[in-house]
Amino acid sequence: MKEIEPIRVLVIGLGPVGMILSVKLKEAGCRVAVCEASRTKAEKIKSEGIVLENVLNTSAQFDDVFMRIEDAKDFDADYILFALKTTHTPGAVKQAESLITPKLMAVSVQNGIDTEQMLVAGFGENKTLRMVVNFAGNSISHNTARVTFFTPPNYVGSINDTSKDKAEGLANLLTKSGLETHEVGSFELMKRTWEKTILNSALSPLCGVSRLTMAEAMADRDTLELIEQVIEEGIEVARAEKIVFPDDFLRQCIRYLKKGGDHFPSLAVDLINNRPTEIDYLNGKIVEYGRKHYIRTTLNLTLANLVKAMTNKNILLRVPGAAGDANRKIIEKGIADKNILPAQLKNTPAYLGIDLGSAYTKFTVIDEKGHVLFRYFLPTLSSDKQSRDQVMQAIASSFNIQYSCATGYGRKHFTQTDIVKTEINCAAAGVSYYHSGEKNIIDIGGEDIKVIRCDADNNVMNFYMNDKCAAGTGSFLSEIAERAHINISEMSGLASLSDYDKELNSFCTVFAKTEIMNWIFDGMSLQDIARGIYISIANKVAKMRLDSGIPTYMIGGVIAHHPYLKILLAEKFNKEIEVMDNPQFMVSFGASIMALQAFQKKHAQSQYNTQQTT
Repeated sequence: MKEIEPIRVLVIGLGPVGMILSVKLKEAGCRVAVCEASRTKAEKIKSEGIVLENVLNTSAQFDDVFMRIEDAKDFDADYILFALKTTHTPGAVKQAESLITPKLMAVSVQNGIDTEQMLVAGFGENKTLRMVVNFAGNSISHNTARVTFFTPPNYVGSINDTSKDKAEGLANLLTKSGLETHEVGSFELMKRTWEKTILNSALSPLCGVSRLTMAEAMADRDTLELIEQVIEEGIEVARAEKIVFPDDFLRQCIRYLKKGGDHFPSLAVDLINNRPTEIDYLNGKIVEYGRKHYIRTTLNLTLANLVKAMTNKNILLRVPGAAGDANRKIIEKGIADKNILPAQLKNTPAYLGIDLGSAYTKFTVIDEKGHVLFRYFLPTLSSDKQSRDQVMQAIASSFNIQYSCATGYGRKHFTQTDIVKTEINCAAAGVSYYHSGEKNIIDIGGEDIKVIRCDADNNVMNFYMNDKCAAGTGSFLSEIAERAHINISEMSGLASLSDYDKELNSFCTVFAKTEIMNWIFDGMSLQDIARGIYISIANKVAKMRLDSGIPTYMIGGVIAHHPYLKILLAEKFNKEIEVMDNPQFMVSFGASIMALQAFQKKHAQSQYNTQQTT
């Protein structure tokens, strides 16, 4: 007898709802694949599985963990569950169109009214189901969700009643796992959708605006009165849509909402963290349908507009406390154009490049035209990962990052980006964005010196590096200047005042320090010492190959702080050398360009696959 193949379910989006559904469907005997865009989260789930705590205590391992939806094509799913925020759903649906097969059913698991229409746009009405969940939770780690409540049953149905068997099959699987779920017809499904939306609209935006948890909002007499009136507006609009609730529905809602825990609902968390919210599909839809029937929905309109206004004003940067203050300072310090409003940044597709250098970590954010939106740097200290994470958090919550790239010494140990590239390729990409064609690039960094040769098509033809010794690099400069008691910020200016032509005989830091001390004892001026140090470095670079007859550009943190080096190198090579603007950020800028190019290539491939399928 042929063994029956298990039902295959792909869950896209691993917030608390997605994690709960993934684990319970696995318990029901399904083969479950999960898709999560965050590399860190995906790797954590792949290695340790998903854990549910509190109301539901269970866990599950998953063999199929994808970071890109298109990678799930060979999985051949029977159901795709979209457990994403509505703000991310249209893009995910577009990517998932390449997975369409005759048996595939798409399931909307989003809160709000009309969210299923985003799936209809990609899959059609006959292949779209809608689910109304009556459980919730909070993510407490990358792979752990704390389930705060489950008030059965859940509801699932075909939006036009053509796929009732598929809806019933999914309901049976969930019920089998302990998540009691009822299959309902399209009209009952619409009623349950409005019911859940009215509940969410009553409490979620109020918690976000007031910073009250659900339990706190329900315990306060004044806010409770607001909640009741928001519900009454929703009931009136629903009635105009021929959706009739029982006479005691308001009381049922209040009883339901009082079960809310002492934590923030999903929309409030998004608002606090300056992420796009689902307000347009909650209170926004009640307002929209109210206008259709000429019904005033004053409180729903107020809450919807307040949430939008607070999001547009970048509320995260005004969160009280140390975290909010730190984020505000990071963004204010690194923003490239002080005239750009925070809302504009959040609404602009952006791309992140990170250069994890030996001395400093540099961050650059660009838009899809390559314009720099943000630059930031901090010392690279193995014991100070918290500072780096703080910058990453500020960037993630203030910019609409589509794709990211890491480069530099620490790139292989950094898992928070989509791709990694060598600093050689990123340097070439950054300079080539401004200067296309054949070129030499001199990059003097904290621990090495690189000369990169690009061909007419901006490809790296060859590159040359100094030996393993750090002589002539940024770290060498810092130590020698410190021994000579020369302020780094003044060193270039001092050297420009000297005509001294003697260089250090030794590039070994230990012996060079001794030699510097002899110079000091001999009464040599700081100007001559500074120029002597620079001459030594220029001679070190001059021994490396630099092709003649093509433009030469300098990048790196050293040239940013030691511009006199350019003059000496131009003399040594007998040619013009141009220092790039913001040279210390050129490699991280190149990484952001490579992130942009990789994203565009992926998008083009997705469109091609869609065309081939259709």
